Amino acid sequence: MRLTWAQPEDLVPAEFAALREQGVAESELGELEQRWAAAGGSTVLAPSGASATPASAELRALAREVLVELQARQCPSIQEPDDWDDIEALLPAAPTFAATATFDRVHGAWTGRAAGCLLGKPVEKIPREGIEQIARATGNWPIRSYFTAQGLPEQIAQRWPWNRRSAPTSLVENIDGMPEDDDLNFPILALDLLEQHGAELRTDDVAQAWLASLPAGRVFTAERAAYRNILDARPVPETATYLNPFREWIGALIRADVHGWAHPGDVRAAARSAWIDARLSHTRNGIYGETWVAALCAASLVAALPEAALDAADAVVPPQSRLAAAVRLGRDTGRELAAGTITTDRALDVLHAAFAGMHWVHTLNNAAVIACAVQAHGTDFGSAIALAVAAGWDTDSAGATVGSVVGGLIGADAIDAAWIAPLRDSIATSMPGGAERSIRELAERTLRLSEVSA
Repeated sequence: MRLTWAQPEDLVPAEFAALREQGVAESELGELEQRWAAAGGSTVLAPSGASATPASAELRALAREVLVELQARQCPSIQEPDDWDDIEALLPAAPTFAATATFDRVHGAWTGRAAGCLLGKPVEKIPREGIEQIARATGNWPIRSYFTAQGLPEQIAQRWPWNRRSAPTSLVENIDGMPEDDDLNFPILALDLLEQHGAELRTDDVAQAWLASLPAGRVFTAERAAYRNILDARPVPETATYLNPFREWIGALIRADVHGWAHPGDVRAAARSAWIDARLSHTRNGIYGETWVAALCAASLVAALPEAALDAADAVVPPQSRLAAAVRLGRDTGRELAAGTITTDRALDVLHAAFAGMHWVHTLNNAAVIACAVQAHGTDFGSAIALAVAAGWDTDSAGATVGSVVGGLIGADAIDAAWIAPLRDSIATSMPGGAERSIRELAERTLRLSEVSA
């Protein structure tokens, strides 16, 4: 049995990569990695999260030993702290907004999240060049509608197979509401949690909710590692750090939106709420990914312009962190794209060059393309989600976040009906309480929650 994101032999190369990204010296890693490779261990994590065949008992035992040694090489960072008080001490003053959220903008945020996720679902795990070939072959380049298999030449379909789990329900000819997806399960769960706990929410409440509501097979990467650690009775924040090489990946970022929507205009409160959630499974830039998106979502409901929302979100990210640098690059590239000094292809070339070799589910590369898309197309919903998906990284997650932010900025009434109608006001979910949720009702609940938080 191949168990993704959990087999010890697969965690080893991911942990080497994580420690290098965090700046651990090569002298701390090189000899150990050579010993691992000499024993037959892979030094490259498979994109799918699991090697093709399970390791031998001997190699798996060695993997466990190596992981324990690598665990000891994790170290704290002054510029990239994990504790909220330490994070807050690094932050500049946050801007304030006079406006209040309206139903149309909250509804736009929920609708946009679903539509952006749906656009990216069938091409998740397909790289940038494959997405372009599919879109061109079906007359959808530049991307301006949901993907279709109609008219797709067989050789391209074989070269770039759809996401098998998603394609049956996320191609335009098959769409009947928003299919179940972790990018929507987590916001639904967050809404339930904040309605129940409000400002008293604690990370242990999030852990209990995961166990009560989330099937273990429907969480991935850092969440799967944290889930294992919760079941092993490890305390927070050890749930995020123990044998979890995915602790700076995108999983926390996709859980951010409701923490922002619950605090429209109050980016610091939104970030603090998101931090409570993120620390269960993530550290450093994994945490900042969630706090940044929460702030961006909070600002999107009240800001007049995308630039203002992005500026406000910048105020919750430690300024010397790698996430801050990624967002700056994304915004700078987005400004050039909006000005017409570079093309979309060139913008994506810049981002891909900056994050060459980084896993497609990492926070940093995906945050950069999110920032680029909102900066360049923050009032053009279709162009924004198209750019996020065309990048070819975590297409459904980046598309969902960009759709959420731009939907919040412009409101549901300004989103083209071609993106909205196939959703049928419905999100399928594996959360308790029924197999479907009404998008309108979710927006109504969120607006009430934001009014309580005000």
